[in-house]
Amino acid sequence: MITPPYLTKGDKVAIVAPAGILKNREEVVQSAIDLLENWGLTIVLGEAVFNQGNHFAGTDEERMVDFQKALDDPSIKMIWCARGGYGSVRIIDRLDFTIFKQHPKWIVGYSDITVFHNHVHNLGVETLHGIMCTSMQDAYTVIEESIISFKKAIFGERLEYTVKPSLYNREGKVSGQLVGGNLAILTSVLGSKSQLNTNGKILFIEEIGEYEYAIDRMLYSLQRAGYFDQLKGIIVGDISKVKENSTTWGQTIEELFLNILPKHIPIVFNFPAGHEPDNRALLMGREVGLLVERGQAFIKFT
Repeated sequence: MITPPYLTKGDKVAIVAPAGILKNREEVVQSAIDLLENWGLTIVLGEAVFNQGNHFAGTDEERMVDFQKALDDPSIKMIWCARGGYGSVRIIDRLDFTIFKQHPKWIVGYSDITVFHNHVHNLGVETLHGIMCTSMQDAYTVIEESIISFKKAIFGERLEYTVKPSLYNREGKVSGQLVGGNLAILTSVLGSKSQLNTNGKILFIEEIGEYEYAIDRMLYSLQRAGYFDQLKGIIVGDISKVKENSTTWGQTIEELFLNILPKHIPIVFNFPAGHEPDNRALLMGREVGLLVERGQAFIKFT
C-alpha cells in the first residue's frame, strides 16, 4: 500500500461535501477550519459545500466536480469530508483517480465515506477513517481524544490503542492490513469495483441506526460474499442507536456478531470508532497488530 505524504505546516487541505446536506452547519464547519488553521494548515473550501440539492450537498455534478478538483490539485495534501450521510456512491464511478494515483493524498472521513476508503484501498493507497467537520459540533472535552488521534495520524505520529475489555472478546494475536468501515456501506458496494478483498486482512465494522435484524441480514450478506472466509481478525467499533423492533430479537449485539463471524479468529468489541463522539483515527490499508487478551486488547499500527 502507498502511504500519502504526511502533512506539514503550510500544507493545503480541501474540505468537500460528497454526500449529505450541510444545512445550517456553517458555524460547525468554521470550527473545523479554525482547528486546522491552528495547526498551521491552509484550508481550501469546496464551492459546493453549502449547496442544497434536496437530500444532498448540491447536485451529483456539483459534488463530483468539487471532489475531482481536490483529487487533481497537486497543492492539496488532504481531502477532509465535511460530513457523511448518504451520496458518495452516486459519484464514485464518475471520478477519475488517474492524477490521484500519481500524487496520492489523504482522504479522511467515516460513515458514508466508507465508499472512498474501500474504493481507494483497491487502488493501493491508504486512507484515514476519522472525524469529519461535523464532529466539531460536540464539546472539545468530549471529542478531545478523537482530535488528538486525528492530528497524530495526519502528521505521521504512531497510533496505538488499548481497548477496554469485553466479555465477548475472542482472544488471539494477529497482524494484517486494516480494512472496512460502515456495515451498510460495505454491504451496498458488494459486486462493484469498490468491494474489498478481505483475505488475510483485519476487518473493522461500525454502524448506526439499524434494527438488529437488519444488522444480522447485512452480516450474512458479507458472509455469503466470502468476506469472512480468510479474515485474520475483526475489530467491532460503535454499533450505535440500535432500533427496537416490535418482535424481540433475543440476543445482544455482540451475540449477534459472534453467531455469524468465524470462531477461530480474534475479535475485539467496543473499539471507540464510529458514530459516537469518541471516534479514534484508523489508518485504513495500514498493517496493524491486534492482540486480544482476557483483560484488554491492544491495537498498534506499524
